[in-house]
Amino acid sequence: MVFVYVLFSKEFNKFYVGLTTNLTERLRTHNAGKVTSTKAYKPWTMVYNESYPTLIAARNREKYLKSAAGRKWRQKNLGSHLSDL
Repeated sequence: MVFVYVLFSKEFNKFYVGLTTNLTERLRTHNAGKVTSTKAYKPWTMVYNESYPTLIAARNREKYLKSAAGRKWRQKNLGSHLSDL
């Protein structure tokens, strides 16, 4: 199983989209500052994830969520929940 996940940094009002086979460990890695592209914006909260049976399917969804249409989808579907964090 491969997971596509969305992280949110409340302090910086910033999203990050990625994929992994271990959600718990990946979030720990991001919050430990071991990921170059996210270490400046920690702490991160996982706000969404989806599971896929193949890496190819997960990668396609990740690419969509990083696109302009995916950013609109994130704002529409996840934006209202962010005030609860």
